[in-house]
Amino acid sequence: MSTVAAIDCGTNSIKVLIGHVRADGTLDVVLRDSRVVRLGQDVDRTGVLADEALERTFAAVDEFAAVIREHGVDPARVRFCATSASRDASNADVFREGVRRRLGVEPEVLSGDEEAALVFAGAIAAQDPTPAEPVLVVDIGGGSTELVLGEGSARQSVSMDIGSVRLHERHLHSDPPTRAEVAACVADIDRHLDDCGVDLGRTRTAIGTSGTIKTIACGVLALGSYDRDAFDGAVLSNDRTMAHVDRLLAMTVEERRALPFMHPGRADVIGAGALIWSRILARVPVPEHLVSEADILHGMAAAIGR
Repeated sequence: MSTVAAIDCGTNSIKVLIGHVRADGTLDVVLRDSRVVRLGQDVDRTGVLADEALERTFAAVDEFAAVIREHGVDPARVRFCATSASRDASNADVFREGVRRRLGVEPEVLSGDEEAALVFAGAIAAQDPTPAEPVLVVDIGGGSTELVLGEGSARQSVSMDIGSVRLHERHLHSDPPTRAEVAACVADIDRHLDDCGVDLGRTRTAIGTSGTIKTIACGVLALGSYDRDAFDGAVLSNDRTMAHVDRLLAMTVEERRALPFMHPGRADVIGAGALIWSRILARVPVPEHLVSEADILHGMAAAIGR
């Protein structure tokens, strides 16, 4: 059994998982934590990582590095992966060097295909028994959205340049957003889905991961907090979920922040992410979906342990 640490740095949040990988490949999670750092602040518009965004992210990396040392994880068993914002930014080398100095490992900037593969591996490994195929796994990040449709060893996958932060900054400027802003955001999402190359109409099981989807699940379940045990493995009606999305979009940012399960750093951008999830659910031929706590971190951790 080996102890591993995986860090996933996305456009809106950075997450860490420390766990034990057993000989059979199963993962026992020891610790999981996250920080909302908004690394991708304005990247869609400027093409660079902002100084203040880098400062927030490096502060979180310092925290995670201390926790990893406390758990005695061998540096060879630590993996740091960065995704959409780091792919798009012209000054990503500054980010990589900052991580290298703080954590002592070489950060990996994943391609969209690599990100999608890890998301799928993490989500599927946690399902017992294996759900009906083809299985669609969806991860909605701050800068990109990954769709993977899997059946046996065959995969259709795509990483689309739409995410909660990117689309919020691009379209949803009012508080709450106007009908015209929502319509423009939906049109943008639908264009990407039309061209994504993944046949959503073949889906027999839909699985949602990522903070956006899990937070929406908390609302559908009317939870009093962000309770991983309560939403992990929950099977939710698509219609109820889409209705909750409509309620979120009608709220102001302050009203969203008042929800007991809402992270304050997610309240402003979750409307755009929720619209992405709603438009995906509208296209699948199944009436419900599964929410999974297992995500890209689990896929990363399992790969380290092999």
